[in-house]
Amino acid sequence: MIGFTLQASDGRARLGQLETAHGVVHTPAFMTVGTAGTVKGLLPEQVAATGAEIILGNTYHLMLRPGAERLARLGGLHKFMNWPSPILTDSGGFQAMSLAKLRTIDEDGITFQSHLDGSRWRLTPEDAMGIQASLGSDIQMVLDECTPFPASEAEAAASMRRSMRWAERSRAAFKAPPGHGVFGIVQGGVYAALRHESASALRAIGFDGYAIGGLAVGEGQAQMLGVLDALDSHLPTERPRYLMGVGTPDDIIEAVIRGIDMFDCVLPTRSGRTGRAYTHDGTLNLRNARHQDDAGPLDADCACPVCAHYARAYLHHLFRCEEMLGPILLTLHNLYFYQGLMARLRRAIGERRLSDEGTAFLARYRAGGKETEPPAVGG
Repeated sequence: MIGFTLQASDGRARLGQLETAHGVVHTPAFMTVGTAGTVKGLLPEQVAATGAEIILGNTYHLMLRPGAERLARLGGLHKFMNWPSPILTDSGGFQAMSLAKLRTIDEDGITFQSHLDGSRWRLTPEDAMGIQASLGSDIQMVLDECTPFPASEAEAAASMRRSMRWAERSRAAFKAPPGHGVFGIVQGGVYAALRHESASALRAIGFDGYAIGGLAVGEGQAQMLGVLDALDSHLPTERPRYLMGVGTPDDIIEAVIRGIDMFDCVLPTRSGRTGRAYTHDGTLNLRNARHQDDAGPLDADCACPVCAHYARAYLHHLFRCEEMLGPILLTLHNLYFYQGLMARLRRAIGERRLSDEGTAFLARYRAGGKETEPPAVGG
């Protein structure tokens, strides 16, 4: 069991505190993604310095290598990767969608063909909970089937109901000491009635938190926010709410306004590795030639060490020369930007001025736009 305390609210937005075996997480929170036991390119100390209080690992990738049994023998994921703070692990269910060509699903579970060497792996709800227990996760996720988009209502219903049967099996298999918890995952595609049915089924089972899955998979922001609006009164107010795989700064702000407490996404790290920076004035592509003579920082209003010490021209140079320092610095900046946004939202909720804060941030961010990709040659 993990603790969750609501400290303030502003409309539907919530300021809270999640208490786990490895520390406290202040919400709304963004979970930096460390899929394979690492946030690519950064030391754990650097990740913590951005303000990150919790990271995410992935059961599917970690069970393939280094393997759950090996991780257990070596003292668990926290010790293995030198991250002393909380860790949430996904169950591997998302890979049932993302690796659709390499898996088969039946009532009992998922059979994967490893994307690494072609070996076959079986993942049932019971397996998923056992592997996550071996990792020592503070928060475990039930095994589910992430419904793709688009899906017909009948397809979404069949997928969701299988996930609910798996959720019940996952909850029965969950065995962890105090300070560790398990979250259920609401499915049902973009269909409000199915989402309500899923939330009701999960509440009847009883979980430490309630995630919303199957969004940010192509449905667009309007439909995603519509699902959040439809679910608001169907989720328990006293437990944390986690929107999986989201997302962009504007998606996060809109979801916080709608009562979401936790987020994760690969965007800030993946974008950093490919030359894209998040700033208060929109996104930049540091591969573009217009930055090659720019002596200014990425973001004049960012207090991160990258903005303090490195010019856009230098970052452009690093990416043009394919130097590894470029992705490292841009990843670091993006994580500072995301964690700074979350801290700003938490302060605004506590002071009951989220509407003004969110409106001002989004107006500036959206006005800045999204810098276009560079041409195939040049730049």
